[in-house]
Amino acid sequence: MASGLATAERGGEVTMSTRRQVLRVIVTGVAMAAAGLAALPSQAASPGTEAEVSLLASGLAGGSGSTVGPDGALYVPEHLAGRIARIDPVTGATETFARGLPPALVGIGGAVDVAFLGGTAYVLVTMVGADLGGDDVVGIYRVDGPDDFTVVADLGAFSEANPPETDFFVPTGVQYAMQLFRGGFLVTDGHHNRVLWAGLDGAVRELIAFGNIVPTGLEVHGSTVLIAEAGPLPHNPADGRVVSFSPGDASAAVVASGAPLLVDVERGRGRTLYALSQGIWTGGIEGSPASPDSGALVSVRDDGSFAVVVGGIDRPTSMEVVGTTAYVVTIDGEVWRVDGVSGPPYGG
Repeated sequence: MASGLATAERGGEVTMSTRRQVLRVIVTGVAMAAAGLAALPSQAASPGTEAEVSLLASGLAGGSGSTVGPDGALYVPEHLAGRIARIDPVTGATETFARGLPPALVGIGGAVDVAFLGGTAYVLVTMVGADLGGDDVVGIYRVDGPDDFTVVADLGAFSEANPPETDFFVPTGVQYAMQLFRGGFLVTDGHHNRVLWAGLDGAVRELIAFGNIVPTGLEVHGSTVLIAEAGPLPHNPADGRVVSFSPGDASAAVVASGAPLLVDVERGRGRTLYALSQGIWTGGIEGSPASPDSGALVSVRDDGSFAVVVGGIDRPTSMEVVGTTAYVVTIDGEVWRVDGVSGPPYGG
C-alpha cells in the first residue's frame, strides 16, 4: 500500500515562520542524513542560489493528487471531504470546484487524484468499496457538474476479477495516481503493484505489473511512461526509484534511485526531471506516512542519482511543475509554491 496515501496526527505545534525557515533552503547546502540513512547529494548551483518557498494555500480537508487545469489553476482533491479544490496559482485563492464525491472511509482513499481531458475533469476514487465497508464504486468519475458525477471506469470490479500476483488484502486495490494517455487514463495501484489503463468507454486492462515496488506518481513523455516508486517497507532510499516503460514492455528501466519513499515524478522545463520524496519512514503499519518535515523535492541527474532542490517538506503527496515553479501538495492539506527550481539536464 502506498505510504503517501496515509494521514497521521502531528505532535507539537510549528509556527508558520518556523516552517517557512525550514523550507527555504539553499540548494547547495541541503542534506538528508537522518536515521542512519546516507545523505542525498546537493546539486551544483551558483553561490547564493535559493529556491524561494511560500505557503500558497492551507486548510484543505487533506491533500493527495493534483493537476493544472485548462484555465491554469491548480486542482487538488480534498479526500477527507470528497471535494475538489480550485486554487489560484498566484494568489492562493481557493474555491470548491466539485463536491459530493465519496470521502475517505478510513482516513485514506476517497478522491485521490484529478485530471482534465479537454475541459472535462475526471477524478480517481479509491478505497470506498464494499471490501472496506463502503458502498461506492472504486474507479474514475467524470465531473458533470459541481455536485454531479458519472462513473466511467470501474477499477474495483476489474481488480477483484483480475487479482495481482503479488500479495494483497484489499481486493479492489489502492489506486494512487492517474495520468492522461492515449485517449484514456493510466492509473497506478500502489497495493496491487501495477499500472492499469482505463478508457472512457469503461474498458480496463493491465498495462504492466511489478513485484512489490509500490508504484505511486505518474508522468508521460510521448510514448514513455515515468513512474515514481515508494518501494516496499521499510521504504529504504535505495528502493525509492523513478522508472520508465513504454506500452508492450515486460519490465521497466530504472531512471534514478536513492531517495526515500518517492510519491511523484514530473518533467520540468527543458530536459529537467523532478521527483518528490515523502521522506524518512520510521515505522508503523503499511500506509503510514514518512516522518514530518523529512520530505524533499529532488531533481534527476544523468548518472541516475538525485540532487536535492528543497528539503524539509512535511509529508508531500504530489506536485506540479510549471516552468521554474513547483507546486507541492502535502498530506495535511497545504499547497506550497516553490519558485526558482532548477536541476541538471536529464538525458532521458
